Amino acid sequence: MSARALTAASDFFAPRADIDGLLQEFLTEKARTATVPGQAALALLLREFSDGGKRFRPLLCVAGWHAAGGQGDPAGAVRLAASIELAHACALIHDDIMDAADSRRGRATVHRQLARNHKLPSMADQFGISGAILVGDLALVWSDELLHTTPMPDAHRAAVLRCVDLARSELIAGQHLDLLVTGDLDVSVETTLTVLRYKTAKYTVERPLQVGAALAGAGHQVMDACSAYGVPLGEAFQLRDDVLGVFGDPDRTGKSRLDDLREGKCTSLIAHALRAAEPVQARRLRALIGNPRLGEREAAEARDILTRTGARAAVEQMIEERYRQALDALAAAPFPPGVAHTLETVAEATVHRTA
Repeated sequence: MSARALTAASDFFAPRADIDGLLQEFLTEKARTATVPGQAALALLLREFSDGGKRFRPLLCVAGWHAAGGQGDPAGAVRLAASIELAHACALIHDDIMDAADSRRGRATVHRQLARNHKLPSMADQFGISGAILVGDLALVWSDELLHTTPMPDAHRAAVLRCVDLARSELIAGQHLDLLVTGDLDVSVETTLTVLRYKTAKYTVERPLQVGAALAGAGHQVMDACSAYGVPLGEAFQLRDDVLGVFGDPDRTGKSRLDDLREGKCTSLIAHALRAAEPVQARRLRALIGNPRLGEREAAEARDILTRTGARAAVEQMIEERYRQALDALAAAPFPPGVAHTLETVAEATVHRTA
């Protein structure tokens, strides 16, 4: 594996094949060498689950290594990137349980797959949830194995581990905040932004960039630049997800566009709508949001209210503002010019994506 400077968007995606190959090889070997009954099946299930996804966080880890002037063989950055993806698999599997989601990446979620295969219908759902919790835990354990077996200078190890610890603790705290406000349609827009900052923004962009940068021995200026770029872009990423969660095409996103509405998530989109709605609109929206049996016809009505109140336009403006903040941070960042150019392209694709 040879190092290749980031000079174009294609260079950002180039390490994906190596990341995918490492994950497949690692999980296949776990299945082959399993000594505990049933463990091989869990490894293969995790391998199937990991076969897909955008690999956005792992690729940002490799980009962070380049941003800090990483030299030589990027194998260490790729191994750290694979570790990040396995930790992300844990987060997704557990998140799907908390959201009672049926699909992920166009396939049944892990807890639904496990439930389908249980012999006793009365126990199937609980078996699926319990099994998926364990699959997620196993993904996190194996993420640690990749992390702790990544060759790196001893002088850089503490900074890498610190960034990983921050990413995980912030994610868990953000998930908890999300649980606290789910179903509460009276939270402020400011509160919804706090939730997304810790549940998604820092974990999705800032910390993966910093993990890779720390591996390359980044100083404070580079680490701060990763934050200045990563936090607003991460917020824009999640705001775009909130829009796609309601207005997106399920064939493109791989997820139902009813789940967020059924679950009663008070995203910035919903908070904006309730703040701007006429009383009749607000009452109707409150009746629709959080209804576990909400169908496509009712969802279309909710989308109409979100559009008519100007909520969708307001969130689009918030996305653009954060996109501009990220670009301004890049312009001032002490990154190699090719890396800055690539991250600018990545920001544009992230913010204006349709899936």
